[in-house]
Amino acid sequence: MTDNVTYASYLGLDRLLTAQHPTTDRHDELLFIVIHQTKELWLKEIIHEVKLAKQLIRSQEVEPAYKALARVSRIQTIMTLSWDVLATMTPADYLSFRAGLGTSSGFQSWQFRTLEYMLGLKDSSFLAFQDEGSEALESLKSALAAPSLYDDAIQRLAAHDLYIPVEVLQRDVSQPYEANPAVEDAWLAVYRDTKRYWELYQLAEKLVDLDDALLTWRHKHVLTVERIIGGKRGTGGSDGAGYLQRTLQRRCFPELWSLRTRL
Repeated sequence: MTDNVTYASYLGLDRLLTAQHPTTDRHDELLFIVIHQTKELWLKEIIHEVKLAKQLIRSQEVEPAYKALARVSRIQTIMTLSWDVLATMTPADYLSFRAGLGTSSGFQSWQFRTLEYMLGLKDSSFLAFQDEGSEALESLKSALAAPSLYDDAIQRLAAHDLYIPVEVLQRDVSQPYEANPAVEDAWLAVYRDTKRYWELYQLAEKLVDLDDALLTWRHKHVLTVERIIGGKRGTGGSDGAGYLQRTLQRRCFPELWSLRTRL
């Protein structure tokens, strides 16, 4: 029976709205907490959708995966816009409560690293930021050891009789993906004959949407950090904006970018 279900009970608002615990009495700390908690909720949904997309692609149901991937791109747009809200916080506002953050850092967001792993940005060094035996660490290890969304897409290229080297198809998926000329050639064939490879062409564009949105999110993150703390080091010991600037060079699906020069 669901007669006693209310809006508040269904959404668990008692727990949700009491999950913010500022360490100071400074006004802006609540905004900082809410922004980051909201991002984690959206990351939970993104991971949920990417898992579905991967499952569908592996089951040769590529077209149904488009919806899940499109939804991820829309969520990424919302997450990027949230930086504008955080940017209403001045440097003085942030410094008034920053000490209360201790050594906490976005580096410790296991959901964000899980997403990166699922998209193909494998880097085992981030495992060190999680406690041994924790659920977060196990989730990360699982994502690190599993084929990425891009690995699944490349398998579909091979299934359409496009040449993919065996060393790519059987690579160690726990390692960072390295761009391969043959994979670029295969995607190029897709883009040069979109009618024949319509399924793959649409998948490729959905993947580019994801990569584009992730890069846009990263860029806005850099600007927001520079606006609020300039070149200071991050709370977790990273070099702050400098590290974030370097992440702008990452591409989850590199051949989908490089092939465009050859079209």
